[in-house]
Amino acid sequence: MAFKPANNIQDLQYFGEFGGVNPSISDSSTYTFLSAKTMFDTFEGNADGCYLYSRHSSPSNLYLGEALAAMEGTETANVSASGMGAITSVLLQLCGTGDHIVSSRTIYGGTYAFLKNFTPRFNIETSFADITKLDVVEAAITKRTKVLYCESVSNPLLEVADIKGLAALAKKYNLKLVVDNTFSPLSISPAILGADVVIHSLTKFINGSSDTVGGVVCSTQNFINDLRNVNDGASMLLGSTMDSLRASSVLKNLRTLHIRMQQHSFNAAFLAEKFEADGLNTVYPGLKSHSSHKLFKSMMNEKYGFGGMLTIDVGTLEKANELMEMMQEKNLGYLAVSLGFYKTLFSAPGSSTSSEIPEDEQREMGLSDGLIRFSIGLDADIERTYKMMRDCMIKLQILK
Repeated sequence: MAFKPANNIQDLQYFGEFGGVNPSISDSSTYTFLSAKTMFDTFEGNADGCYLYSRHSSPSNLYLGEALAAMEGTETANVSASGMGAITSVLLQLCGTGDHIVSSRTIYGGTYAFLKNFTPRFNIETSFADITKLDVVEAAITKRTKVLYCESVSNPLLEVADIKGLAALAKKYNLKLVVDNTFSPLSISPAILGADVVIHSLTKFINGSSDTVGGVVCSTQNFINDLRNVNDGASMLLGSTMDSLRASSVLKNLRTLHIRMQQHSFNAAFLAEKFEADGLNTVYPGLKSHSSHKLFKSMMNEKYGFGGMLTIDVGTLEKANELMEMMQEKNLGYLAVSLGFYKTLFSAPGSSTSSEIPEDEQREMGLSDGLIRFSIGLDADIERTYKMMRDCMIKLQILK
């Protein structure tokens, strides 16, 4: 039977303290115990249903974690104060001094900076490989490798990871496959395809209103317990804890994710097809010209399309900036980083979200100065949006 992530979210039912249709918010940093013995058992991790301290867990965070685990098809999940809080805690939980990571070469700039510049302080080294070539990934694995890391759909080049193939490699070499699924919630379910750990930046599509920073780690109960362990758990000790009020807000927004992703994908597909027909260098997984179109199609859950992210290349950074400024003036969206908002967001990643990656490495991976990354919004009349964008491009002589 096909996996249907939105049904799993729909089937969750919570009642608030006074019978409310939303669960009550646990607005407490610490929790009381009726006996000292129960407090001791909670510290030891042996008192189900008891709460100790909100850096460890809270009812609001657990409600959200349970919903996200249901969406991804994992046993449980742990929410964090940011996507980077989720990524860094997972990698530091899985790796120690002398260990090695094989990562996709195209990943979010913050993740790249963490792996390239920060983890070497602890003698944790990373090899960056073309994730679309399984033989190249396998060749990068050493006896010290502990983790394969990738994004389902990469930021910003929209390369697609063969998650089943990577999971087979991870199993062969006894590694953990960690997948950041931020660009493709609902569309792709990495855990169902064999990933050990699935991460999201909740800041983006899942929350959808650009008012909250958050992250989540979806995995087995054992791994989440390890992350939360009071003695050596990276999530517990590094302190990237989501606020209960924010968790309750994200949970409310999660309930409309399936509707929003359908519209994001519909609009992005419409624009991508039009841009490509106009002769623009357009990258979108839903286009047949995309090198991994068939792969994405083989992994995707029905209904949610190929996502809301696309790129075009207008040749130079100067042209990219002129176009983005003009589109913002025409109220077509915002010149801003991040993604998943109801309005379209656009940026030149080479000088923004991927600026941590050195210029020579950007060129090697195909990240050009003129690349514009679009997070397509929820526009009700996408044809009008296209015509207005095209007019901007004609005025700037990007199109004739």
